[in-house]
Amino acid sequence: MSQALCQLIDLLDLEELEVNIFRGLNPQENRQRVFGGQVAGQALVAAGRTVAPEHRVHSLHGYFLRPGDPKNPILYEVDRIRDGRSFTTRRVVAIQHGEAIFNLSASFHVDEPGLSYSAPMPSVPPPDTLPTFRERLKPFLDQLGSWVDRERPIDLRFCDPVDRPPHQWGGPNAYVWLRADGRLPDNPLLHACIVAYASDMTLLDVTLRPHGLNWAPENRVMTASLDHAMWFHRTFRADEWLLYAQTTPASAGARGFATGNIFTREGVLVVSVAQEGLIRPIRAAS
Repeated sequence: MSQALCQLIDLLDLEELEVNIFRGLNPQENRQRVFGGQVAGQALVAAGRTVAPEHRVHSLHGYFLRPGDPKNPILYEVDRIRDGRSFTTRRVVAIQHGEAIFNLSASFHVDEPGLSYSAPMPSVPPPDTLPTFRERLKPFLDQLGSWVDRERPIDLRFCDPVDRPPHQWGGPNAYVWLRADGRLPDNPLLHACIVAYASDMTLLDVTLRPHGLNWAPENRVMTASLDHAMWFHRTFRADEWLLYAQTTPASAGARGFATGNIFTREGVLVVSVAQEGLIRPIRAAS
């Protein structure tokens, strides 16, 4: 298991301060704001800590209300809205400096038999044939700096052509293989939280593709997640390869909308994702 993944697991291991109140720490990184996937993952951990183990998360809906301060811990207050025989519902508010920065609603469901269907997985190159994130961006080291060489908890393999820089990938679709960079414990909630964390890493980027833009500073576009929703259809392992098939059907009003389907390597759809984010062009000073 990589050191970066160990650190992520530690971030998701919240401290219980009181009944329904948890505290989450932030990584020692030079960030302007807390990464949204971290807040969503920690909030889901807080909700899951108050739910019986036989109830597994099947959906979450979150709103990013304010930028998180990376220099201070985050408090998570859980509201036990409903405990049912089949479904359990929780609401979590993430708080910093006395203000809500994130709001999560999560629903948990006992496994039960029923109708089953899975949309087909797109045809893409296998992950083993694709360069690592570090290998793919090494030619752009001068542009991106030491950020390229940093160890990461999630192994990402982009299916885009390797001979073109990111701003030339284009099109409304993106396909990314992902997995935790090391073997995880057999804890279904942890695997769901790891994928919740990873699901926010690339989804908003796809909204820039039809415009020939990316996250590079010279494109002068302010991006930030506004809301995020996930539906967990089946159990999976986050330390095995998952294909994240993403697309953007619309952007307007300085907002971009994207959806994603996450498949196992065997082609079974296990998670669906939707997100809207801010993609605000930054006007040059006159």
